[in-house]
Amino acid sequence: MTEWQKTSWRNKPRVQMPDYTDSDALHAVEAQLAKYPPLVFAGEARKLKKALGAASRGEAFLLQGGDCAESFEQFSANGIRDTFKVMLQMAMVLTFGAKVPVVKVGRMAGQFAKPRSAPTEVVNGVELPSYRGDIINELGFSAKERIPDPKKMLQAYTQAAATLNLLRAFSTGGYADINEVHSWTLGFTEGEKAAKYRDMANRISDALDFMRAAGLESETNHNLRTVDFYTSHESLLLEYEEALCRMDSTSGKWLAGSGHMIWIGDRTRQPDGAHVEFARGVLNPVGLKCGPTTTAEDLKVLMNRLNPTNEAGKLTLIARFGAGKVAENLPRLIKAVREEGANVTWVCDPMHGNTIKSSSGYKTRPFDLVLREVREFFAVHNGEGTIPGGVHFEMTGDDVTECTGGVRAVTDEDLSDRYHTACDPRLNASQSLELAFLVAEELTARRTDAAAANG
Repeated sequence: MTEWQKTSWRNKPRVQMPDYTDSDALHAVEAQLAKYPPLVFAGEARKLKKALGAASRGEAFLLQGGDCAESFEQFSANGIRDTFKVMLQMAMVLTFGAKVPVVKVGRMAGQFAKPRSAPTEVVNGVELPSYRGDIINELGFSAKERIPDPKKMLQAYTQAAATLNLLRAFSTGGYADINEVHSWTLGFTEGEKAAKYRDMANRISDALDFMRAAGLESETNHNLRTVDFYTSHESLLLEYEEALCRMDSTSGKWLAGSGHMIWIGDRTRQPDGAHVEFARGVLNPVGLKCGPTTTAEDLKVLMNRLNPTNEAGKLTLIARFGAGKVAENLPRLIKAVREEGANVTWVCDPMHGNTIKSSSGYKTRPFDLVLREVREFFAVHNGEGTIPGGVHFEMTGDDVTECTGGVRAVTDEDLSDRYHTACDPRLNASQSLELAFLVAEELTARRTDAAAANG
């Protein structure tokens, strides 16, 4: 294989990327971005890689969540805070269930570009290029708005930098205090329909009371007031990724400076394609979406290409099959991993395979199907004797009505109330936290079964 350079993706077939009509404007933006500081640093990416390696061995558990596609228009400090807040709540519940550290990774500060099923869309007989995310073009349906604009990369960088700045402040400034986080969760379980989760919440309260009695106060213990929080996104727009790629002076390796973790989507995982070529050369942990069309042969090639030294924590396989399809697809991919002796972290994305069109015409994801896929994912790993290393959700801290079901019982008729997503439907705060309780139950059962098996 030829020696990697950050530009080598340009010699490979490219898909799901825009054709910019003004090459001079594009080059000017790329040159400007190349002067900007990276958004993340190599030491942070290495620390995340180590944590993901622990998750692959069952010594940690990954919670990855956030927006389907970040929006310029809806960007706000409150929105960042609310998503961060619900992820902290989910992480606390999952930590209690798994009894291992939870690695917190947001789909934030870079999740601006989206792959689409077709290059164009037709509305009222008018055909225009598809909306590909705010970093590329605009959601409004006019010829001018749908022209790819390279200057949007500069706005994306600015918003990502501001997001990361606030996330770092929240993570280390006391907002993540373990007692505060749990008090928010207790509020969720006070509702009559959430009463079934109150027992676990009360057991968490007892554990915190014990810690305080033992002298482990958050005021004096740094670890109880701060968290490590990482960012991730699909590395779809490679001009942006290349412009923020930086040489790490410590190791001499290249860092994707756009986020701590990048992933390759189900539509861009061609073994000889541009996206795989870029991702194979960076030191960051890399995710790979695996769907029903992923063959064992392709997976073997991709694992060797993306993680040639078989480094623990380097490669996360994000399974996205759809409820009812996990048992027929996941075991054959687990077999391929075993045959290669590959180090991977298995993660469940129960969102992308469960998108349907509701009776009211909205694209939605039924909560029951999302939960079913998670349970099927755990069941297969339990049967195979392998490690379910984490979960990956599209979610928001906002009180949206985009996915149906949950204790608040969002119905098809409710979807129009607060349907704010620009692309795919997201779990709201209540649904996200409920799902965390249900996943925690799976983790607790797995731990109990393992203890029984070990005598």
